[in-house]
Amino acid sequence: MKFFLFLSLLFWMASVCRAQFYPSGAKWLPQDNKVIDEYMGRLLAETENSTEPLLPVVQEFQDMIENDTILYMLFSSMFTEVPQGAPYNDTIYGDPQVRDYKVALRMMNKIIRKAPEYSNSSLVGLPLSALLSWSMGTKSGFSFFVNEKVNQQLKKVLNDWSRFLLSPESCDVLNESPSGWLSTDAQNEMGGLVDLYECDPSKEYYGFTSWDDFFVREFRPGKRPVPAENASDILNVCESAPYRLVQGVNKSDTFWIKAQPYSLVHMLANDSLTDNFVGGTVYQAFLSPTSYHRWHSPVNGQVVKAYVVNGTYYSKAPSFGLNDTINEDSQSYLAEVAARAIILIESDNSDIGLVGIVLIGMAEVSSCEITVKEGDMVKKGDQLGMFHFGGSTHCLLFGPDVKWDFDFRGQQPGGNTTDIPVRGKLASLV
Repeated sequence: MKFFLFLSLLFWMASVCRAQFYPSGAKWLPQDNKVIDEYMGRLLAETENSTEPLLPVVQEFQDMIENDTILYMLFSSMFTEVPQGAPYNDTIYGDPQVRDYKVALRMMNKIIRKAPEYSNSSLVGLPLSALLSWSMGTKSGFSFFVNEKVNQQLKKVLNDWSRFLLSPESCDVLNESPSGWLSTDAQNEMGGLVDLYECDPSKEYYGFTSWDDFFVREFRPGKRPVPAENASDILNVCESAPYRLVQGVNKSDTFWIKAQPYSLVHMLANDSLTDNFVGGTVYQAFLSPTSYHRWHSPVNGQVVKAYVVNGTYYSKAPSFGLNDTINEDSQSYLAEVAARAIILIESDNSDIGLVGIVLIGMAEVSSCEITVKEGDMVKKGDQLGMFHFGGSTHCLLFGPDVKWDFDFRGQQPGGNTTDIPVRGKLASLV
C-alpha cells in the first residue's frame, strides 16, 4: 500500500530552529528565508478568515483535540508558547505568524489539497513542517507530537493527502511554466529529467500519471549500473549523501540528547535480532528532495525480515529547543522515533553477515513502501522499496566484527555533502 507521500514545496524552515531540522546539504533549507515567509503570508491570508468547511479528516483531528483535555491544552499552548518578537512574529508581508490552533488547522486543510509547485529560489520542502516549525520546538509541542493518539490521527491526515497526490488532479504542476516541474530550471535541478529518467516528452505530463508517479520515477536503463561483482564490496542503498558514521554502537542509549547517539534497540523497534549489531557500525545518509527515491540492496543475500514501523511525524530532538544555534539537526534522533521501514538481509558473504537497513521517513516524507518480503533472495542493486515523494534519510547497520573502508568520494560525512550514486560502490571490507 502506498501511504502518505508527504511533501511539498516553496517551504523551508525559516529560522535557526528550522535550520536545525533538515540538513542544508540535502537542500531542505531555504536559499532565501523570504520564500517561506512569502508562502506563509499568502496561505495565512487565504485561511485566517475562511469559513470553508474542514475536510472530514481535518475535522476529525480537531474534534479529537478538543475532546481530549490534555491534547487541547498542549495543542493550544504550543502556539502561544512561541516567543513574541522577531523573528517569531512577522512574515515578509508583516502578517502575524500563526498563533491560533484553529487557523493552523484551516491552513492544514488547504495544504493537503495542493500539489507543490517548483521554485527556482528554493527547493522542495515540507509545508506542514513549516506551518508547525516554531510550535513543535516548544515544550508543549514536543509533548503533543510524541502522543500516540496524535500520530495515529496525523497518519490519517497524511494518508488523505496521499490519495490526492496519487490522483490525476495532482498533475497540474507537471508543466513547463516557471513554476512547473517540467520547466528548464526544474529539469536542470534534477540533473536532466529526460536524459536520466524514464519519461516521454511527447505525452501529456511527460507520461506521468500523478504527482507521486513523477516523484518515484525510475532511472533509464544503464544510468545507475551495478559495478562488477566483488564479494567484499557493498553498494549504496539510495541516491544519498554521507551524513554520519559511528562505530561501537550501544544496544540502548540516550538518543534524545544533543549528541544523538544511536540506540539500536529503539532503531529496530525491539527486534529479536538487535543483538547482532551491538558494538557494530551505523552509517547514515540523506536524500535530496529532487533526487531518486527508490532503495536498492547493498549485498547479495536473503531477506530475513521486512516490515514498517509506525512512528512519530513531527517530533524533533527535545534538546534543540527553539533557539539552539548548534550546527546539528534531528536526523539521528529520528532514526529511533520516526515512521520507518526495517529490512534485514543475511549476506551471502559470511564475512559481512547480517545487514540492517533502516529507511526513515521525515515528517511529511514518512511513506515507506517495501517491495520485497521475508525469504526473498536479492542481488546487489535489486530494488527493495521506495519513499513516496522522497527526500529522507536512511541507516545501514553492521555487526561488531565487520570493518569497512568507506569511499565517500573525498568527503567527510556531515550536513553539506553531495550524493553518492545509488548502486555505486560504498565500501570494501577491511
